[in-house]
Amino acid sequence: MKYQVGDDIIVLHSNEEGKVVEIINDKMVMIEVRGVKFPAYMDQIDFPYFYRFTKKKVVEEEKKKPAKVFVDQIPKEKIKPNQFKTADGVWLSFIPKFALDDFNDEIVELFKVYLINRTERAYNFLYKQDFLGNTNFELNSQVQSFHDFYLHDVDFASMNDSPSFNFEFSLITAEKNKAPHFESSIKTKPKQIFKRVEELKEKNEPSINYLLFEKYPDKVEEEKFELGSLAAKGFKVYDASKIKQNIPPARELIDLHMEKLIDNWQKLSSLEILGIQLNEFEKWYELAVANRKQNFIVIHGVGSGKLRDEIHDLLKTRKEVKYFINQYDPRFGYGATEIFFQY
Repeated sequence: MKYQVGDDIIVLHSNEEGKVVEIINDKMVMIEVRGVKFPAYMDQIDFPYFYRFTKKKVVEEEKKKPAKVFVDQIPKEKIKPNQFKTADGVWLSFIPKFALDDFNDEIVELFKVYLINRTERAYNFLYKQDFLGNTNFELNSQVQSFHDFYLHDVDFASMNDSPSFNFEFSLITAEKNKAPHFESSIKTKPKQIFKRVEELKEKNEPSINYLLFEKYPDKVEEEKFELGSLAAKGFKVYDASKIKQNIPPARELIDLHMEKLIDNWQKLSSLEILGIQLNEFEKWYELAVANRKQNFIVIHGVGSGKLRDEIHDLLKTRKEVKYFINQYDPRFGYGATEIFFQY
């Protein structure tokens, strides 16, 4: 007889341990597991020693498993050559990462942003990604000929803030007839991105791509003038080092109401009025920056909000703008925006 009353046993299908409490016949015994007695065939149970021995070995093997690898220990993605050998420019590429929401619908979780170089030249580049004029990410690096360069990730929800992606390029190997540097930027709008995502799903395409430039530009030769002869002919010539002496003084406040700008404006169309107001804004804005003003107030009125929106859209793209606010002021109500600069 293999088992005797009082022997420790283990139930094979559940790995529960118990005891033999009665010998029923040469094929069956009565066992007790956690206070419950029931019959069992002898081939359904075994002595627990082998199980304990093997379990110990498994635990020891688990202890020998390598330590966890955390996110900040994962090596950065390797810069790799792309599969395209046709020179068609330098591109900014958004590769969406999809996930399932609570309703099991497929949604975009984030975009992986890449710089794609499909040209025969290698470039230095300075990259800045901004939200509402504030720099969110900045990188200074190089991209080789026909290579993809991973920049960073951007949350899909952040695309609601109309981010801008700004680059300044220069050649790693300088060429005499090529420009010393070249700037390019992409500013996305939420509706545009959402539409592109839907098109991407329908066409089963891997990414959303924007062309930064097709060919690196040639050097522009500056025209040189003989200033002495121009002055002799009666032209007014200014010394650039004394430029501030020759421009109007900057203002800290500008009122863009048409009655403050020109007479007889009532006969002008809405488009003409908006153009005059924006030109006036640009003039005094540039003077404020040239004189390194710390802040500048623009009175645009309330009205339909068209002038205010146009000015705000311009401010979002200016790197010298730290931030701007359109809040209630006892003097102007909600009809003015205050701009704060950074230099």
